[in-house]
Amino acid sequence: MMIPTQHRHLIRFYSQQLVHEINQQVALFRDLLICVGQPRDGPELRERIRKVRRQCVETCKHSSGLLLPGIKSDVAEGIPVDNQNFVHLVSCTQLMARELRKCRRLVQTMPIDMTEYYENKPGPSGMGGLGVISQLLLCKSLQPDFQQEEICSIDKDMDDIGNILHEMQEYMPQEDTSGRTLALTGEDVFSLWSKKRSRRTFYRNMSSLCCTCKPAYL
Repeated sequence: MMIPTQHRHLIRFYSQQLVHEINQQVALFRDLLICVGQPRDGPELRERIRKVRRQCVETCKHSSGLLLPGIKSDVAEGIPVDNQNFVHLVSCTQLMARELRKCRRLVQTMPIDMTEYYENKPGPSGMGGLGVISQLLLCKSLQPDFQQEEICSIDKDMDDIGNILHEMQEYMPQEDTSGRTLALTGEDVFSLWSKKRSRRTFYRNMSSLCCTCKPAYL
């Protein structure tokens, strides 16, 4: 279905704002994860990490749903994909997937007691409310496993982000480099840039060593 030009301009402007927002959210999520296991770590930090994580995932899903229909429409009409916001969204989503894996490992290896914090609040997926109902019906308290709840929630977010990435990467622009096709994803570009930068640093360090080393024949 053909998307009106005016509608495309609105989507482009709105998606640019969303990509900027995702970039900030992922950066905040990464900074919060650095504090896990540090003196700042505690129930309040874990709850903030959970909220920022959910916000990041929902924004990624919303942005993908906003941009993909136009990309699919262009591809169906034979128009090459040339949308920087889409490329940036894929890169940010890849970074989010990486941080989610890190988050799961941290939650699994560094559990924290959230019972007192959630005593009068619902758990990460509503287990608090279930505990109240169980207490009324069964005449006993049901303590939810907040760590397991969080791991299950992270696993679901990882699946959602993985599905989004898989769909978006099908429409990523391709570049033929040295007889092979290389997807212009954020991780690939960053990997190539890192290798080139490391190589330049290596040779620069070697040249400085050549200048400072004393010849053996003197």
